[in-house]
Amino acid sequence: MTARGDALLAAVAVSLMSVCLHAGFQQTGLQECHRCDGRLQDGSAVGNFCIASAGQVDGRCCLRHQGEQDRATIIGLDLSNCSLGNVEDLHEAITAVIIDLSANPIVNMSDSVFQGFTQLHSLRLPLPCQCPGGNESWETVEDIGSVCLCEGQRDACYSGGNMSWNCPENSLCGPYGPGLVQCSCSGDYHGYKCLRKVSTLSSSCITKLLLGCLFKPPLIHPSSAYPGRHCLELIPGSIGQRAGLHSGQDAVPPQDIHHNTLAQYRCFRDCLLHCMLYSML
Repeated sequence: MTARGDALLAAVAVSLMSVCLHAGFQQTGLQECHRCDGRLQDGSAVGNFCIASAGQVDGRCCLRHQGEQDRATIIGLDLSNCSLGNVEDLHEAITAVIIDLSANPIVNMSDSVFQGFTQLHSLRLPLPCQCPGGNESWETVEDIGSVCLCEGQRDACYSGGNMSWNCPENSLCGPYGPGLVQCSCSGDYHGYKCLRKVSTLSSSCITKLLLGCLFKPPLIHPSSAYPGRHCLELIPGSIGQRAGLHSGQDAVPPQDIHHNTLAQYRCFRDCLLHCMLYSML
């Protein structure tokens, strides 16, 4: 009985360990980290960076956990000697500071591979040395043995201290990876080439115009009997009258109440249409 019980406990322990290992892989098992076999090695460029950054090793990646949900992000990626011929998508490593792609027979690399890699500081590639964005997009470009080192990504919006990209008027230039920029509309501007502007009065437009309808609406009944009267001035018990904002002393003829209510409705309608059209300009 004791031997059988020990065997059962051992089987349960192995099952629990398998579940835990699988769960751990699901939490940090980013596909880029396991694109090829092996593990991040101490003494490599990415390995040394990971130690200095107090990162966590997962396959070929150096990870950093951050945020309330303790989400893992890649800060270092070592895909050296992975027999890579094409490099088309590295989006999982968009937060990487250092990437090593050396010792690979790379014959094709998409121009958009490093789009959005604004934090990338060091990139190691196989020779011949062709840094993404052009060598002018990096502070240092040099051959080190069989490795091309691209280091110190420059802000593509500026070249020699001057703006090197012509973003549309009412927009701001921002870096978007080696040799890449993105133009973002500034302030209240939006739309194609940032030509449209959101009115700063849009949030208060309806309130102001409706109050205008209540207290100074359009004229109605322009007859000699009721010259210059407003659409709510003739309605007993209206908000304006209760607030003591009207000075007229004449009584309201019963036949005019329907007309004034209709005028009030038209006043509100015109105010709303005006605001809608104004916000579209």
